[in-house]
Amino acid sequence: MTSSGIDITGVGAVSGYGWGTTSLWDGLASGKAAATLHHDHERPGQNPVWLATVPAGGEDSDGTSRFGRALRGAAREAIDDALARGWRPGRRVGLVHAVVLGEVDEWRNFYLRDDGRRRVRDYLTLMPSTPVSQLMQEYSFHGPAMNVSAMCASGNAGMITAKMWLDTGFVDDVVFVATDLSLTPENVEHFVKLGVGVVDVEPQDGCRPFQEGSQGFGMGEAATAFVLTGRSSGSYARMLGGSMSHDAFHATSIDPDLTQVRQCFDDALADAGAAPHQVRYLNAHGPGTAQCDAAETAMLETVLRSEAQVYSIKPLTGHCQGAASAIETAAAILGFAHGLVPAAPRVADGHPLLLDGFTAAEAGLTVKSSLGMGGHNSVVVFAPA
Repeated sequence: MTSSGIDITGVGAVSGYGWGTTSLWDGLASGKAAATLHHDHERPGQNPVWLATVPAGGEDSDGTSRFGRALRGAAREAIDDALARGWRPGRRVGLVHAVVLGEVDEWRNFYLRDDGRRRVRDYLTLMPSTPVSQLMQEYSFHGPAMNVSAMCASGNAGMITAKMWLDTGFVDDVVFVATDLSLTPENVEHFVKLGVGVVDVEPQDGCRPFQEGSQGFGMGEAATAFVLTGRSSGSYARMLGGSMSHDAFHATSIDPDLTQVRQCFDDALADAGAAPHQVRYLNAHGPGTAQCDAAETAMLETVLRSEAQVYSIKPLTGHCQGAASAIETAAAILGFAHGLVPAAPRVADGHPLLLDGFTAAEAGLTVKSSLGMGGHNSVVVFAPA
């Protein structure tokens, strides 16, 4: 028997496909990757690379920062969506923001273009607290507001934090946002050097989670937002529970015995009051790397007893780093509304439980796993509304 959980009643998204959840859903439905070829005009002679960057957009009043525009754009869409579904903000609305690398473009400009000199007002825009505080001010929200960071698992960490706040009565509602617009040439180059980023081939050729021939992941950007509450009648989904753990093993590699990963899956199901046979889909971290795919395959076959089917959208959106699990959760939640599972098309021989493209949804729970670099394990359990 599952627990009652917390409602997710508003969704907003900015991705490589464009601004808004409609752009995200239509892009995923196309089965084609969001990435396009980019040339490094600062370093002539470099080969172009495939990147799923967020395109220009947003409100002029939000300033020139791509990061700030995307954060506030996704949050506004989620809040407007929730209000249209009947949500009315409570007295204490909190804000949780998941971020790993904030304002990368602007910090880069600060050092390389501005030589470390800016007006104080412009310097303050670099602080991770500034866009969060501006959003709170825009809506007169007075609950707690903070940033959380757990590498690629930051989105799940934010969702779990939001649910903890709501479960304890610390707040009445939570706006959760995850933002990562960090694809500067330097960051891309170092993920390639780590042997996990693949930018020299089309994304679906290089990134093949749970399939033969996968080389790693393409790089993506995203900002994703949700309104979570216990007081809504117009929700997309319910977050039933979740868990996090840490391998305490290595700066990049997963502990090969998978003890902590397995415990995290078990604890998340227990927190949700769910049994393995109730899980119909594993929305995987699925970066297409050998270590992560092997770890999640083991969880699919042992903890979930090969009763669930698995999918990953990273071949389509790219790996959105600190916003990865959040954009992947948004895809699953939009799928609940459409009665579809937004899986990426298969391109090679793969695991027999791997879905092939958009698939009619069947009854059951969705487990969202995210394994952040450095040993950050996270699992969240969702049910359709």
